Amino acid sequence: MPKARPRAYDTAWFPKFMRIVGRVHVAVYRATGGLVGRRFHIGSAWLRGVPVCLFTTTGRKTGRRRTMPLLYMRDGDRVIVVASQAGLPGHPQWYRNLQADPHVEVQIGRERHAMRARTADDAERAELWPRLLGVYRDFDDYQRWAGDRVIPVVVCEPVRERPGAQRHRRGDAARGDGAV
Repeated sequence: MPKARPRAYDTAWFPKFMRIVGRVHVAVYRATGGLVGRRFHIGSAWLRGVPVCLFTTTGRKTGRRRTMPLLYMRDGDRVIVVASQAGLPGHPQWYRNLQADPHVEVQIGRERHAMRARTADDAERAELWPRLLGVYRDFDDYQRWAGDRVIPVVVCEPVRERPGAQRHRRGDAARGDGAV
């Protein structure tokens, strides 16, 4: 039997609560290199968990880097994420940001990867969607709850480094942040 959409999703406090939870998740994930926060245990993933990455976009209005925890699936050297926003009617802001600037950073554990994101076309989405449901079957409920909105599947492909280019890593001297 299909699950009903939680009533909390339609409250004024829910988006604020989710922003706070997301910020705490990012901070803990970064502080532990993903040892804490690398798996999400909720809904259909309660027992086994589902993998979580940190996904960084550039704000389309502010130009500031925005990082959020997202469920993901590996596909070779590609990373697949879903712009589900738990089945809410509108696209998440991070998806709107990557439409404006497809250059993203994906952190899995301690490894950070410069990637280029694109929305899967219809055929590619049809091929990936059943596999994504194998990772997190609640995506099916989210699609139903989203109404007419087709939830985008986002394919992130590695950006091939140019000679002399530096990869983004914690404490990268090229960034000058001195982090350890």
